[in-house]
Amino acid sequence: MTVDRLIRIFAGTFILVSLALGVEGSPLFASRWALAFTAFVGANLLQFGFTDVCPLGWMLKKLGVPEGSSTCPR
Repeated sequence: MTVDRLIRIFAGTFILVSLALGVEGSPLFASRWALAFTAFVGANLLQFGFTDVCPLGWMLKKLGVPEGSSTCPR
């Protein structure tokens, strides 16, 4: 696993979990405020796209996860 791949896995997992907890029709519904976490993850992905700064990436690198060579292999 590489840093790029783990960032996508974490983001996707957190978005799906927060949607399951925040949408009223879901059997796992807890509170509509769980959708705020979805917005937070989306905002982080947006700023990462513009600035190439990602706190999760920094943490994963410090834990020794190798960096990927390319995000879109051919």
